[in-house]
Amino acid sequence: MRPDEVPLWSGMTRPDRRHGVAVARRVAAALGNVDGAGVPRKALAAALLHDAGKSGSRLGLLGRSATTLLALGLGRRRIATWSDTRSGWLREAGRYAAHDTIGADLLASVGSDPVVVAWAREHHLSPEGWTVEEPLATVLKSADDD
Repeated sequence: MRPDEVPLWSGMTRPDRRHGVAVARRVAAALGNVDGAGVPRKALAAALLHDAGKSGSRLGLLGRSATTLLALGLGRRRIATWSDTRSGWLREAGRYAAHDTIGADLLASVGSDPVVVAWAREHHLSPEGWTVEEPLATVLKSADDD
């Protein structure tokens, strides 16, 4: 992780950081280096920081769960539009649903590797929407259990 990315990491909730570490461990194991040695920095940073945009929402566990269910029913993109047009809980739900875009923008603003930025933006997309090269995108997606 680059020094400029550390504040983004620190701003993530403890559960989101634990999730990022678990994803990074699975990425390292899939690439044949359980301890992370020899794994490209961009792969580990993408795993650790793919959910950095969730820190932009002030939802707790119950709000996050409700937003996830709403997104399943109404679509993530529809809920994400609420971040600009609503207030209160609905605005926070929109920010949570838009965490991919928010996170990518935050990572770009601190000069993260283009792969890290792209993966934050693309980690909820189907393979047809990925710009991250294969097989790295497949390894990242399969390592992310959310």
